[in-house]
Amino acid sequence: MLSQEARRQLDDLGYTVFPGLMGPRLLHDLRRRVDELFAEEGAAAGSEFKQESGARRLANLVNKGRLFEDVIVTPEVLDCMAHVLAPKFKLSSLNVRSTNPHTEADQPWHCDSGALPDALGNSVCNSIWMLDDFTPENGATRIIPGSHLWSRLPPPEMFEPHPQQQLVTGTAGTVVVMNAHMWHAGTANRTGAPRRAMHVYYTRFDKPQQQYQKRWLSAEVQARLSPEARRILALDDPLNDELSATGSGVSGFMK
Repeated sequence: MLSQEARRQLDDLGYTVFPGLMGPRLLHDLRRRVDELFAEEGAAAGSEFKQESGARRLANLVNKGRLFEDVIVTPEVLDCMAHVLAPKFKLSSLNVRSTNPHTEADQPWHCDSGALPDALGNSVCNSIWMLDDFTPENGATRIIPGSHLWSRLPPPEMFEPHPQQQLVTGTAGTVVVMNAHMWHAGTANRTGAPRRAMHVYYTRFDKPQQQYQKRWLSAEVQARLSPEARRILALDDPLNDELSATGSGVSGFMK
């Protein structure tokens, strides 16, 4: 069960932190699989969703290893999602972003999917899985605590520091759950090593997935998923099928 302090942090600050939520074995296995996929996919890595100057990306990860199928049903994270999004929610996408060494530019401030809360409340919530240490030098995520309550988006292409910003730092294995209406952005990596993070991103039941999972997952993967994973992926949800009935299966909103 989610602690009262974690609930308060999510409500008031917009985020909460779980140090060491990835145990050593899971962290090792995730790092190894991510590096394998970067090597296998090469220049095509991330093309199912988005490619980005200054960073490497992977997308559609539920389809690329059993360990990712387990990640999406992590109880502590799901408890946070239920608190932020209400009991009915679904996975929106599962991607990796690795900030390249010696980058010069920060990401612009944004809210995920360009979304604001609506009459039903919050609609997007993300979890950042630190596959490497997040430090002030290597591209840690910057956030503005409490900005999820502002009900406004950052100005387009706003890069400059904000007087209320904080850096989210921590050791590899930490997971940060963040109300994705909060203003946030990656920072420049001034070190000689990449900074890898996995984004396990969820949305409310009545919103389209960032990646329509039914379209992207192979028949083999769909057949072996647990009932809980199928529910989180909305594979048997007619409303989700209706929301995602047209297009490529990728939402027009990019992170």
